[in-house]
Amino acid sequence: MRLFDCVIFDMDGTLTRTSELIYASFNHVTRKYLDREYTPAEIIPLFGPPEEGALARIFPPELVAPALDELCAFYEREHDTMASLHPGIDGVVALIRERKGKTAVFTGKGRRTTEITLKKIGLANSFDLVVSGNDVRRHKPDPEGIEQVLNAFAVPPGRALMVGDTLGDLRASRAAGVPMAAVLWDSYDRARLADARPEYWFETVGQFGQWLDIHLQNGIS
Repeated sequence: MRLFDCVIFDMDGTLTRTSELIYASFNHVTRKYLDREYTPAEIIPLFGPPEEGALARIFPPELVAPALDELCAFYEREHDTMASLHPGIDGVVALIRERKGKTAVFTGKGRRTTEITLKKIGLANSFDLVVSGNDVRRHKPDPEGIEQVLNAFAVPPGRALMVGDTLGDLRASRAAGVPMAAVLWDSYDRARLADARPEYWFETVGQFGQWLDIHLQNGIS
């Protein structure tokens, strides 16, 4: 049985319900500066780089910085009403820490929105390392962020687990040689993930927590 010393979490859709807030924040600034709104299907392909990278794809260069400031302000102001932690995730993170395992986040979000969300959901001090989209030069599906975590903790790839909800998470984990737990409780990428055959597959937080409990058992000294 494979045992893990380090668990790396994606954020949006994995730790948190944030999709509605992301779309609303993006459209808040596009309405103001571009006088138009974007559908979720139009917004999703713009991301990969953090928020300023997504904005740079459709905004004139001189508007990216002020639009980012307004996006982050809206994101923080509306977070409590439009986003939340997936129920039970805090218990999963606590379990890993109780077993003396290393916990990390690797997200494509920018550092500013990442810090806002971690604070708002009460997990600001629950991760040993947070790698945001501003902390890498090459974004998912590149494995750079996962490799940063492995190097920081001196953990072999086979002893780490990536937890994510998109094909980009899966491709990054495979490029790093790290097995992935595909979590489907808030995934828009279910069909593509199924076709790619991730090592592990979970429909609910409870199911994942029970499985992880076994796979951390005696695996961490």
